[in-house]
Amino acid sequence: MGRRGFNRRLFAGGAVVAAGLTSMSGVLPGSAPEAVADASGTAEATAETRHIKLYAEKLADGQMGYGLEKGKASIPGPLLEMVEGDTLHIELENTTDVDVSLHPHGVDYEIGSDGTRHNNSHVEPGSSRTYTWRTHAPGRRKDGTWRAGSAGYWHYHDHVVGTDHGTGGLRKGLYGGLIVRRAGDVLPDRTYTIVFNDMTINNLPKGPDLKATVGDRVEIVMITHGEYYHTFHMHGHRWADNRTGILTGPDDPSQVIDNKITGPADSFGFQVIAGEGVGAGAWMYHCHVQSHSDMGMAGMFLVAKPDGTIPGHGEHTASAGGADHAGH
Repeated sequence: MGRRGFNRRLFAGGAVVAAGLTSMSGVLPGSAPEAVADASGTAEATAETRHIKLYAEKLADGQMGYGLEKGKASIPGPLLEMVEGDTLHIELENTTDVDVSLHPHGVDYEIGSDGTRHNNSHVEPGSSRTYTWRTHAPGRRKDGTWRAGSAGYWHYHDHVVGTDHGTGGLRKGLYGGLIVRRAGDVLPDRTYTIVFNDMTINNLPKGPDLKATVGDRVEIVMITHGEYYHTFHMHGHRWADNRTGILTGPDDPSQVIDNKITGPADSFGFQVIAGEGVGAGAWMYHCHVQSHSDMGMAGMFLVAKPDGTIPGHGEHTASAGGADHAGH
């Protein structure tokens, strides 16, 4: 049974693992929170308070990453997921020999959870610190103006390694995706995090392969870091240029696109039905700045038939698993 068939998560504060340096799939127990699904396969408002622990670690080749267990850091770090109204307490343990931090985009937090050296909210080597992120639903302020909710495709990253702006941490891989859902949002079967970081994808020399079966609802979290502007293009698949990537109905004015400009610290996301209208195949995704794709900023969205075959496609060696929401 897929994720959308569950009316409760099987793991208290389950986990989503992004496609990254280590090839991983499935759900890790006892870790980062994931949206609770109701019987219809949509996000349920729970207003829960959860506690997780992250580790900042050094990796091979001078890279760094966040992980939910010691010795299992990845690039990108774990994909964290909340629903508007949730609160998340994250204890960050620094196992490295330099200061690190955790800075979020898109959520509410007090100054002590800013994750910068300017207000001493970083973590020294061998120490731990708890960061608290809160979310809220949209509503009207006392003065009558409208306040947007927290829902969106966001991200988190280090803000102190290398410089007081975390330039070294970002280059080394200290970043990850953050999704805040709204009650009623449609939940995917699988989620992948793609990070255009300077001239790499997920700090890899070429983009990881994203795997699905025809008919799967696949979610892409797209983040950009570094010094360059890019464009994200996916072959054969389109999405709505709005908060969720899904049209709300026939009168939704959102433009349907297959290519989007993205700059440093931008993030967006969307859902597609794998192979909808086009069938199984090895569908390319890439930066559409030609010199960037020529230098390796490209990967494959491998959409298989129900029997597991991909028409006209041989074995690939640079595959990476995404977050499988089947709860096994």
